[in-house]
Amino acid sequence: MLNYNVKILLAFEQAIQGNEKIFHWLLNNGYPELAALAGAINADKDALQWLLDNGYPQLAVLSNAIDGDLDAYLWLKKYNFLFYIVFADACRGKESALNWLLKKDLNIFIRLANTINDILEQQRKNTYDYHKIRFR
Repeated sequence: MLNYNVKILLAFEQAIQGNEKIFHWLLNNGYPELAALAGAINADKDALQWLLDNGYPQLAVLSNAIDGDLDAYLWLKKYNFLFYIVFADACRGKESALNWLLKKDLNIFIRLANTINDILEQQRKNTYDYHKIRFR
């Protein structure tokens, strides 16, 4: 992720937030892996599978690490994706990870991490808010 232009990462942020137009722009303009990662972060299992099937297992595992999956962390460590470990921790609001990004002047990743953290919080609220449970 460190090799993407900041403008592309800002588009990725918009896709994460649900901007369908930007999602499709990423998908159709050479960044389908970022579109799929945006979907996977938003709990789209098909997007996660696409990452696995199309040569981006590290991004699929990153999505799982962002969700707090210990096996995903161990996989990232095993294959030396140390930045993804820090980024996943930052997405979960860990101060040490956010400080690491700040010290490395990776402000765009702090912004992305905060956006993802907000989405994770919203997902938790939607999952656990008994007012929103659908009865059948």
